[in-house]
Amino acid sequence: MIAILRAPEATYLMQIFASAFLAILFLQSGIDKIVDRGGNFEWLKGHFAKSPLAGIVPALLICVTILEIAAGTFSAVGCVFVILLRDSTLAFYGAAISAVAVIALFFGQRMAKDYAGAAVLVPYFLLVLVAMYLLAQQ
Repeated sequence: MIAILRAPEATYLMQIFASAFLAILFLQSGIDKIVDRGGNFEWLKGHFAKSPLAGIVPALLICVTILEIAAGTFSAVGCVFVILLRDSTLAFYGAAISAVAVIALFFGQRMAKDYAGAAVLVPYFLLVLVAMYLLAQQ
């Protein structure tokens, strides 16, 4: 016989999966920006060459890296807190910082007139909004 999960258990599992997903997504991306800073910088410099953001690419790279590392770290630690303590507070903050990071990336893509790249970010943003809603549930 298959046991049916009740809403609190389903919410608990979705909190774990959502925070784990955001932790992996943003830690990998942020760490890549640190490890391959030169490659990321050169790509961004070319990407924003004809946009109003061309002169501030180094500052943008630093800001996005900080946002991604913060989002990933809060999400990872928050995931552990959800598992061990059933406390989703830190994971919620991770999702909120993730929303800021995705909005920053979306803004950059739109400014660079990379509309296809901006469109790719929409599902991530929707996931972040759902994660925030789930993580607000105690």
